[in-house]
Amino acid sequence: MNWENIAGQENLKKLLRESIAENRVSHAQLFLGKEGYGTFPMVLAYAKEIFSRENEHAASKVEHLNHLDLHFSFPVFTDNKNSLSKNKFEDFREMIMASPYASYDDWTAFLESENKQLFISADEIDDQNQKFALKSFEGGTKILIVWRADKMNVAAANKFLKFLEEPPAKTLILLTAETANDILPTILSRTQIVEVPRISDEDLENYFKKNFQISEEKTKEIVHEAQGDLNEALKILNSGHKSDEFEKLFVQWVRDAFMVKKKPQFLKSIIFWAREIAGWNREKQKNFLNYCSEIFRLALLQNYQSDNLVYKKINADGFNWDGFSKFISGANIESILEEINTADLHLTRNGNPKIVWTDLGIKLSRYIHKNS
Repeated sequence: MNWENIAGQENLKKLLRESIAENRVSHAQLFLGKEGYGTFPMVLAYAKEIFSRENEHAASKVEHLNHLDLHFSFPVFTDNKNSLSKNKFEDFREMIMASPYASYDDWTAFLESENKQLFISADEIDDQNQKFALKSFEGGTKILIVWRADKMNVAAANKFLKFLEEPPAKTLILLTAETANDILPTILSRTQIVEVPRISDEDLENYFKKNFQISEEKTKEIVHEAQGDLNEALKILNSGHKSDEFEKLFVQWVRDAFMVKKKPQFLKSIIFWAREIAGWNREKQKNFLNYCSEIFRLALLQNYQSDNLVYKKINADGFNWDGFSKFISGANIESILEEINTADLHLTRNGNPKIVWTDLGIKLSRYIHKNS
């Protein structure tokens, strides 16, 4: 991964390159930000720059994730009583080569492990310790990249802390995570925090203009919806019929929620609606939740006459967008979004999707009639 291939983030790129040129590279750094902001591509470009200063020819191997002094650790599930990253490295490499901005949910879907818990284990830390006890193949720096360090279990985190405190000579440790919330404070105190901000809308627009032939109107719609997340923007671009499917199911949900108050028989329709969505993989279910959240926010803006901020409306299948928007206000938007966030949390923690979606589907009928 080269610096120029990373979308935006010019200030951070400059800062990191200067730290290398001025020999101010901290031995342990934690890059915080969504994968779609470019945390992993940034770390790879950083590692490549460091290697290139030591051996220009060896550095090119970083692009293919096969540099002998570059090691990776990432969440995996237990397979035959074993939970080591190296057993899934070729899968991880394939995903990253195809999409460096891939998210944790993408990784879960790639492994087809929606119902399995992915984590970084204590055995994984022991395995990395053994690798770093050996001498460098290229004779220079050895680098460990821990992708989604927030997925370490407690035993792994405690062992990793010892590795941080007494790292082998000429060792650089680069961690990535979306937030610091699930990382031990003792680990945080021993790492230099690097905040990776969202990609600016202007930089996202320039990225799409450079790499895709789509209309300016479509580009602006994608950029606005992606909220600085390139991974999300690419999914929106490639969603095609999925967006139509999401729109159809959202409209069905809203119509049933309106009707169930007067005609309880529509409750059965909501249950069938929930069962259909529960049959999807977890990533698609979470994407639909994000879609619903965004539509409710846009309806609120429409209701409060902020038309210039409403970049997308639902007008298909006779849906009355203006009429629907009048029911979304300050009286119920917080409750609706809170329920959607709760559903997302339950799905992340492997809750029963049929129960999660049925509960969410019914609750909308309660909130949507709440007067402002």
